[in-house]
Amino acid sequence: MIDTPRAEGAYRPGYEVAAEQVLELIGRLRLRPGDRMPTENELARQLGTSRTVVREAVKILSALGRVRAQKGRGLYVADDEGMLGTGRWASFFLPTDLDHVYMLFEFRRAQEMETSRLAARRATPVELGEIEKSVAVCRYGFDNGRDDLFNEGDDAFHTAVATASHNMFLQIAVREARRLQAQSSLIGMRGSVGGHAAKAVEEHEAIYQAIRAGDPEAAARAAATHIDNTLEDYRREIRQRIFSPAD
Repeated sequence: MIDTPRAEGAYRPGYEVAAEQVLELIGRLRLRPGDRMPTENELARQLGTSRTVVREAVKILSALGRVRAQKGRGLYVADDEGMLGTGRWASFFLPTDLDHVYMLFEFRRAQEMETSRLAARRATPVELGEIEKSVAVCRYGFDNGRDDLFNEGDDAFHTAVATASHNMFLQIAVREARRLQAQSSLIGMRGSVGGHAAKAVEEHEAIYQAIRAGDPEAAARAAATHIDNTLEDYRREIRQRIFSPAD
């Protein structure tokens, strides 16, 4: 396990802490997808915070697909989306637990290497075109300071490579692992991770070129480099938050 110190003393907004505590409570109560959760008032009492903070935490968790709010009926653990859906993984994944995040990176590394390897063997001309198009969108977004387009291209790239692997299990796993990582960025890092965007553009290009050349091992190596650099970017941000002086 990667031994990066935890940012226990760093300031975190109340709703962020509450969101993590709600996830921990779901695990502690052994609630499953579809199970009814305590009310906002009950959550506020159990967490020792205000209903306003709980309401903001619930909004975040709802947007991330971890909690479902039904008007007039209450809060529910989000429904399971299938055999490898977030409903199963979300029962133990905590977006602000660094050990969980680092394990997720390890898992993503294995996934992305294999999907890229298989894509190099199996990609059709149409699928190659989709990968190339996503690389271009990502590059355009970076060159023009459009974070929305960069992120759109990034998602499209990993989805397209997974599709080209022609393995439905890898396609689902890649999608769900990226969704969990996005939760970690939003709750734990508040969307601030992503400083290696310039490298990411070139890393996407390298993966695409290896897939296009039909070189499975080169594609796998390029994918591993991409995930390793993304992880290093995350670790650098964690270190900065821990060791930088408070404002």
